[in-house]
Amino acid sequence: MQWTLEVVQVPVTDIDRAKDFYHQQLGFAVDIDDSADQGRRFVQLTPPGSGCSIQLSAGYISDLVPGSLRGLVLVVPDIRAAHTQLVENGVENDGVVVSYDGLAFRPARDDDALDNVGFVRFSDPDGNQWSVQQISSRAKS
Repeated sequence: MQWTLEVVQVPVTDIDRAKDFYHQQLGFAVDIDDSADQGRRFVQLTPPGSGCSIQLSAGYISDLVPGSLRGLVLVVPDIRAAHTQLVENGVENDGVVVSYDGLAFRPARDDDALDNVGFVRFSDPDGNQWSVQQISSRAKS
């Protein structure tokens, strides 16, 4: 049986502001922007190349707290290029950092091998926290 993760809810206070951030600054494609009725709206966006989308919604899930999302990771083959793109698009971030244990981070050096251990961390306008990780090759299963 194949199981795929297709959609993750991202709690936000202002759907239009969040939509602009994810679409304009991060380059996510807008798949759906729909209102079911007064007070209920959802926007679905997909990162370039991803099989998983995010949903921004209002009036559907009342116990999702805007800004509480943690632990989502976007994967890229080149973390330095991703960092450059984030900076060019005005996304505040920590810069390229290295972590060997997922707890301690230090600024990356020019000679660091970044595959699997290179990250850039940022937050959306509500404070939902994201990481971008470099993974250019994966172990064979």
